[in-house]
Amino acid sequence: MQIYLPIAEVSVNAFLLLGLGGMVGILSGMFGVGGGFLMTPLLFFIGIPPAVAVATEANQIVASSFSGVLAHLRRRTVDFKMGGVLMAGGIVGAALGIVLFNFLKSLGQVELLISLCYVVFLGVVGSLMFIESVRAIRRSRSSGAMPPKRRQRSWVHALPMKMKFRTSGLYISVFPPLLVGCVVGVLAAIMGVGGGFIMVPAMIYILGMPTKVVVGTSLLQIIAVTAFTTLMHATTNQTVDMALALLLLIGGVVGAQIGTRIGVYLKAEQLRVLLAIMVLAVCLKLALDLLIQPSELYSLGAGGGH
Repeated sequence: MQIYLPIAEVSVNAFLLLGLGGMVGILSGMFGVGGGFLMTPLLFFIGIPPAVAVATEANQIVASSFSGVLAHLRRRTVDFKMGGVLMAGGIVGAALGIVLFNFLKSLGQVELLISLCYVVFLGVVGSLMFIESVRAIRRSRSSGAMPPKRRQRSWVHALPMKMKFRTSGLYISVFPPLLVGCVVGVLAAIMGVGGGFIMVPAMIYILGMPTKVVVGTSLLQIIAVTAFTTLMHATTNQTVDMALALLLLIGGVVGAQIGTRIGVYLKAEQLRVLLAIMVLAVCLKLALDLLIQPSELYSLGAGGGH
């Protein structure tokens, strides 16, 4: 069933959008990520303009993340204090990101720059997560050691202005969570992502939070930052397509509940490996598209020249 998207000015299959929203919602529930790192490139692939995809995807991230948080609240695996600190940094970062996004848009190279950002960030984060996760699995099988406990003694614990985060069992400075939140906020505004693919590994490997608490807390922060990002895009760029957002939202809410149930049956190390593989797969796809794209643009330009 084809549906016309007025802001994007394209026609797409409604069931395809519902399916994409559901798939990303499942990832949100399983891994504690907004899923924008996957959805935004997929929207590019089906013909949605980059500016509209980035701005509209934030709506779906809010919905799927909210659905996932409800499930984690029932399990009491959300650190509200840590989430509040991350939100504060995230909102500041999102405001800065909107300004940067508008600047990139004025240059006329939004799609290329966004794709390059995805390739760099996904490649680095995916590789690091995969290596660390494989090592964690090997260690747990061989000696039953818990690597995260060893990582808690680091530069993070030498910083001033410490706070106690009881749910996470941490006593650390507020500066690292603020910085992580700010970086994620910038990414949310520029790339149309919730930032979970940065947030989750940062909370585990930098802040030293337990994986079970990380997922729910990450989703809580994602809700606030992406909601703020959507509002800013809607008021400054008018690039939020509500018809597109509604279809993605419906699929995302349903998918998040399914993903949360699936995640219960998987070990933390297994979740991290699966997320790393997913991140690297999207990175590879985008990198290939960047390599193929110039020849297609050249042939179009040649045709137009005649």
